Amino acid sequence: MKARLLSFAALVLSVSLLFTACTKEAKNDETDYTTESATHSDDQNRFSNEVDGVANDINIQLEATPGFGRTGRIESLICDATIAVDTVSNPRTITITYNGTNCLGNRTRTGVVIVAMAQGTHWANPGAVLTVTYQNLKITRLSDNKSITINGTQTFTNVSGGLLINLPTLPAITHTITSSNMSVKFDDNSIRSWQVARKRVFTYAGGVVITVTGMHTDGTTTGIAEWGTNRFGNTFTTAITSPLIFKQDCSFRLTSGVVTHTTTHFNATVTFGLNAAGNPTSCPGAGNYYLKIVWTGPLGVAHTAIYPY
Repeated sequence: MKARLLSFAALVLSVSLLFTACTKEAKNDETDYTTESATHSDDQNRFSNEVDGVANDINIQLEATPGFGRTGRIESLICDATIAVDTVSNPRTITITYNGTNCLGNRTRTGVVIVAMAQGTHWANPGAVLTVTYQNLKITRLSDNKSITINGTQTFTNVSGGLLINLPTLPAITHTITSSNMSVKFDDNSIRSWQVARKRVFTYAGGVVITVTGMHTDGTTTGIAEWGTNRFGNTFTTAITSPLIFKQDCSFRLTSGVVTHTTTHFNATVTFGLNAAGNPTSCPGAGNYYLKIVWTGPLGVAHTAIYPY
């Protein structure tokens, strides 16, 4: 009888320990990733928007600079930058030096971007390639004084050919942006390596419309635009699951689109172009758009948050 009691006590103890372990594991699985999902979503959105912003600056300057796009007088068409052009060397270069002028209204930029194109290449030709080098490009958001600093090299390809100045008469122009070595420094001084594979299609509908999609595939996940390690040290992929739309008649702001962040701990779906109630909205002019984050942890429980951008 004593042996049976001891066996029963041992069984109770083992079950108790197992229950405690399972409870502990469940609590770990129920960790609140709202902060990480929101911060990473903000980081990725800022990074991609700033890369697209530089690409827009490059397109404008390329098409206005003799020896690269069309003939004419060399001048800076970027309000917060000065331009230096070298059409003699091979490759030819355009050096854009951002000077921190507060002309954009919501952010300032400092640092250098160098655009290089081989002699004999014409940007208007299908398949034309540029090399774009970021040197300590620091973008500071004025609303909270937070910054990101970008370094690294990207390859721009004019897949379709054509110049944006001719868009009203062209059906579409397609550019791609790829990189395997972008370095991003965040405001907490963490530095991470990100990779990029984005396609930008330009059309015209009462103004320029830019449609952005991802080009990278990892296993069964397609449409990946960025991937790497976030500021929290977790690996991630960001797939564009519904194209990101930027419209000239809305000051080239992000008006709609959906991305999905997949990390080692959670999945988060971010929907853009919403009002404060989380519903789709038209261009708000000078007001805020809102994004809605729905993240799901290991237990499959969905959590929702809405933030302005």
